[in-house]
Amino acid sequence: MSSSCDAILRALKECLLNSDCVQKQGHLPSECLKQHSNELPEQCQLLRKSTFECKRNMLDMRTRFRGNTVGMDAEKLRQQKTSAPPAES
Repeated sequence: MSSSCDAILRALKECLLNSDCVQKQGHLPSECLKQHSNELPEQCQLLRKSTFECKRNMLDMRTRFRGNTVGMDAEKLRQQKTSAPPAES
């Protein structure tokens, strides 16, 4: 898979591992995605949709020339979080 979707996939994995579906109910992350997706937090549901859009855009010829903007936006956000200066108190 292209590296343009890696940031979204990492965020989705982290969100799933921290969700109640995995933590409290003891389901596997794959089970939560397939069978309990309506029980996931809104953030995980949005990341799931973004992952789908990213993968779909990889196959779309129009976006292959322009670049995969869904994945690139996630990568930019991740870089901004890591390079942001600490807030002053």
